[in-house]
Amino acid sequence: MNALKNALDQGNVSLFFTESPTNPFLRCVDIELVSKLCHERGTLVCIDGTFATPLNQKALQLGADLVLHSATKYIGGHNDTLGGCISGPDQLVSEIRQHHNVDGGVLSPDSAYLLIRSMKTLHLRVQQQNSTALRMAQILEEHPKISRVYYPGLPSHPEHHIAKRQMTGFGGVVSFEVDGDFNATKKFVDSLKIPYLAPSFGGVESIVDQPAIMSYWILNIIIAIFLLCRDSKEDRVKHGIKDNLVRFSFGVEAFDDLKADIFQALDIFQL
Repeated sequence: MNALKNALDQGNVSLFFTESPTNPFLRCVDIELVSKLCHERGTLVCIDGTFATPLNQKALQLGADLVLHSATKYIGGHNDTLGGCISGPDQLVSEIRQHHNVDGGVLSPDSAYLLIRSMKTLHLRVQQQNSTALRMAQILEEHPKISRVYYPGLPSHPEHHIAKRQMTGFGGVVSFEVDGDFNATKKFVDSLKIPYLAPSFGGVESIVDQPAIMSYWILNIIIAIFLLCRDSKEDRVKHGIKDNLVRFSFGVEAFDDLKADIFQALDIFQL
C-alpha cells in the first residue's frame, strides 16, 4: 500500500491494474482500500478477478471501476474455448467497446455459444471446486511431504483476513511447495494420474503444473532473448518461484479420488 501511495503521489496515474488473487501464490489485494486511495487521486481501478470467479468476488461492489475475467478459465469451464470479458459502468465500457470495434478480437459464434452454455453451470462447478480446494489445502498443510501451502482460505495465508472480507469462496486453485528438490517435484507431478499436465486452470478437469518449468518458460525465453545474460532461474527465485512449487487447479472430480491420487504421488518419493 505504501508503494501504491508513493506512485499516486509522484505521478499522474490514470489506471491501477492488478490480479486478485494473484498467480501463482494467490495473494489478495484489499480492493476496497485500493479503490479508495486511487479514487481520491482520480485514478481508475481495474481488477483481474479470473482466479476468484465472478461468484467468489464482486470487485465492482468493493469499489473497482472495471473487472476483467479470462473466460477461458472458470467461465468457460471446460477447457474447450478461448475468450475474455470486461465489466463496468456504461461510460467506461463504451469507450473500451470503441477500441474493441477497431482492434478486433470478436468471438466466433461457436465460442460465444460455449460460454453461454458454460455459464449455466458456473455456480455448481465453482461450489464444488471451492469445497475440494479448501479441503485439500487443509490436508496438504498437515502433510509431512509438503513444506508450504498457498491458499487464501487458510489462516496461514498472509491475506486470509482480506480474503474472508471480500470473497465468499476462495477458488479452486491451490499452490504448494513439495518438501524436495526439482527432480522430486517433477516425479510427484508426473506420478499424478487424474489431472492433466497443462498451464491453464478453472476447468471441470483438474490441471497441474510445475511453474518453474511450465508457466514461466515463455517469459524466461523472452528475458533471455532481450537481456541475454539474465539468469532465468535467479529471476524466478527472486519472485518466489521455486523449483519445488506446484500449482494444482481442482476440477469437479470426486474429492476422495483426487485425495487418493495426490497421496499416492507423494508416496512415490522419500523424504
